[in-house]
Amino acid sequence: MVMFLFLVIALAVVVGAVTLAVVGGGEGDGPLPEAGPERLQDFLPPDRPVNRADIESLRFPLAARGYRMADVDDALGRLGAELAEREARIADLESALAGARAAATHMSMDKPARQEGQP
Repeated sequence: MVMFLFLVIALAVVVGAVTLAVVGGGEGDGPLPEAGPERLQDFLPPDRPVNRADIESLRFPLAARGYRMADVDDALGRLGAELAEREARIADLESALAGARAAATHMSMDKPARQEGQP
């Protein structure tokens, strides 16, 4: 019976010491610091278009169930907007190129006809 009582007291002392150490009663300046949520550190550059290196270096911090949805949504929204802008620019350039080619073809077809009519 004495041995059982000694083990219960020893167990209570060990649990109490561990609890005090974790809560802040041990060495150090006080309780453990609060861990802030991880945030995306390497944002996509706001002052220039995103390039391949920016995408390859983008790393999302892990959260309890994968990645922080807000960070992923922000990055995907930015990439989607830039892709839409680039696609619109490409369409404009292709349209301008088609117009220039049509004008060049029209001009080259008019040249021989004018030359034939001249004496």
